[in-house]
Amino acid sequence: MRISKASLVRPGANDVFGTFALALSVFVFAYSARFGQVSILAYYGLWLPLVLVDYRKVLGNYASYLWILSFTIFACLTIFWSAAPSLSLRTGIQYLSHVVCALIAMRTIDIRTLTRGMIAGVAIVLLYSLLFGSYHYDPLDGTYSFVGAFASKNQLGFYASLGIYFAFAAVFVLGERGLWMGAAGGGGLLAAYCLLMSQSATSVLTTAAVIGLCLGMRAITTLRPASRKILFTAASVFGGVAAVAIIYAGGIDMILGAFGKDSTLTGRTYLWQQGIEAAKASPLVGIGYQAYWVQGFSEAERLWEEFYIGSRAGFHFHNTFIETAVETGFIGLVLLTMVLATTFFGQLKRLLSEDRDPESMVLFGVGALLLVRAFVEIDILTPYHIGSFLLYFTAGKLTIPRRRAAALPWPPQLHPAPYGRAVTPMMQRLGENR
Repeated sequence: MRISKASLVRPGANDVFGTFALALSVFVFAYSARFGQVSILAYYGLWLPLVLVDYRKVLGNYASYLWILSFTIFACLTIFWSAAPSLSLRTGIQYLSHVVCALIAMRTIDIRTLTRGMIAGVAIVLLYSLLFGSYHYDPLDGTYSFVGAFASKNQLGFYASLGIYFAFAAVFVLGERGLWMGAAGGGGLLAAYCLLMSQSATSVLTTAAVIGLCLGMRAITTLRPASRKILFTAASVFGGVAAVAIIYAGGIDMILGAFGKDSTLTGRTYLWQQGIEAAKASPLVGIGYQAYWVQGFSEAERLWEEFYIGSRAGFHFHNTFIETAVETGFIGLVLLTMVLATTFFGQLKRLLSEDRDPESMVLFGVGALLLVRAFVEIDILTPYHIGSFLLYFTAGKLTIPRRRAAALPWPPQLHPAPYGRAVTPMMQRLGENR
């Protein structure tokens, strides 16, 4: 049996290849520091050769991606004033090529394949951490926590959060049944166990917030598009007032206390203060992409020592906006914030405006998770990271015009067509006339 090469780049027709490619990519993002350059080459080998199959289909019109690539291009340009130009050049090229791979995946993978690939990839990552992971002592709060095969419990918690979210999306948004429903359930339970083991307050709180938000949006989307915007606006105003009331009533301290944290967030407020001071050294264009945490630089060495980072690597300001301002200045901060905000609100607009759009429902949750975590982590700022891959995948989907006839059923069908069986236009019309 001959398989058409075009099927490799046709969304929906390449589900086997797409699921495998995404699962392997997720594993590389998690453990490239352990497996080195070979794993990175494998990642490139999955996506870049697809250009040779059908470059028009795979690349699309890159003029429509200028707003997506704006920060990436500016990060590469920082080599001309960087405090560590060779490092900025290398990491800038890596980040740009990483974004290109994400956009190729966006052009060739549909939402169901993305969800399945994420479930499979995260499950493999978490199983590897359970088999070969370890515990880490945190000298700042005096506790031991399970970090898996990562260097930080927050990274283990992030992958666990993604596992829970995509398991939720597979069942309650895409209506998976049979084998993939079982896989989503097993992967979700595994992710929940790893999230509990990691004791990452950041991941627990953001996961709960995003799942709650998606459940609320799921209820709102049962209404007509005209009514959704009114209800969403009212819910947003009420939620904002409630959040302010909780803050003034000391609710934040109560929540943090439940996780053994204090109001300083285990030293993060001090770290943010130091980052803001560092950004003032070059407020407009920054000191260079990835050019702050460099061995031998006095300020980086001082913070590594104060926070007991013996490896003198893999540390950051625990805030995407502060880290961006330090490295790329106000210009880079505006460009990256534009990408993040446009991605989130663009998917929200589609969700509130279109009749049936499970793709935007799933990607809205991804955008919300990345936006919330941006205040406490830097998931979208580095190459070969699952956060940046998902950001540019989600942003790129906004550049593809929607065809309402091709949208998946929304809300999900209770009894979808069997796996592999096509739903013809005649079947669709018969279903609508019932």
